[in-house]
Amino acid sequence: MKKTAVVFTPKYLNHKTGIGHPESPARLRMTMKELKRSGLLETGKCSLVEPEAASIEELKFIHESDYIQLVRRVCASGGGLLDLGDTVISPESFEVALFAAGGALKAVELVMAGKFQNAFALVRPPGHHAGPYYALGFCIFNNVAIATAHLLRNFNLDHVLILDVDAHHGNGTQEIFYEDDRVLYISLHQDPTDFPGTGFADEVGEGKGLGYTVNVPFPFRIDDRTYLEAFNQIVVPIVQQYKPQFIVVSTGFDNHYSDPVASLSLSALSYVETFGKVLELASKFCMGRLVAVLEGGYSRSFLGRMAVAVIAKMAGVPYPIKDKQPVAGPKIQKWAKKIIEEVKSIQSSFWDL
Repeated sequence: MKKTAVVFTPKYLNHKTGIGHPESPARLRMTMKELKRSGLLETGKCSLVEPEAASIEELKFIHESDYIQLVRRVCASGGGLLDLGDTVISPESFEVALFAAGGALKAVELVMAGKFQNAFALVRPPGHHAGPYYALGFCIFNNVAIATAHLLRNFNLDHVLILDVDAHHGNGTQEIFYEDDRVLYISLHQDPTDFPGTGFADEVGEGKGLGYTVNVPFPFRIDDRTYLEAFNQIVVPIVQQYKPQFIVVSTGFDNHYSDPVASLSLSALSYVETFGKVLELASKFCMGRLVAVLEGGYSRSFLGRMAVAVIAKMAGVPYPIKDKQPVAGPKIQKWAKKIIEEVKSIQSSFWDL
């Protein structure tokens, strides 16, 4: 079995968002350039795989028919805005979004079939802000949610972990699985008050899903140490008790201090350490079955290197990456510790923390 699949198609570059928009084709151009420069693809541990487009029926696992047709119509009429803010689409975007969802589907299928130990879907547009009937935050269709629904429906899994490490809360993913006890959704993100308005510590799921949503809303400008402290004290023990059959990671690289869209201050090294822990959990509980799907991350200087560092970690191949590690001020550290304790207190109703 090969170690890591990298799911990618040049079609992802055809989704045009306009001059100056952070979610641009350049994100994947720079990532693929760095992947080829790194030599990872020549190691035999890592292979490029082309996805197929998701079908309309597969989109309907998650999205309402009327919404799917709306996206198709807006693209067919020349594109425009899909929401009141910044989710821009071009004439090509409907097809590209089908391939983005298809990339996440291909990744989980490759891993479930045992063809690869794990996979990274380098897709765009991203997905975790998209809900059943709406677009938001650059996201059209919820790639991770569609892939997770595929695991539930067609592989009969009933313990899937979605770990969201994007700097912004995945409101769409949370909404979709909020009442579903077959999916544990854990998100670590910056203060969501301004955007997207969901992801506070007391949002813990409802009905059958009560206790299966975990939100860790950090203050702005936290550092690596604080983030990893929360990961070790909250994420690791909950996942150990949940015992997932499969792990899907909504992988946003916008936690980085240089990111122009988000407001955290993590280094590139934090991603390598975080994924090291996730790989350990996957190895212990679900035979290593892990799929990462690209969400945000808009730093022109670091995105490519961070993505390749994570892929290298997944493939077990050395890839040196250097970065400074900012240190949060005492007030931010104190505030963050208070939030970590609040989350632990809330989640202690459902998990042994």
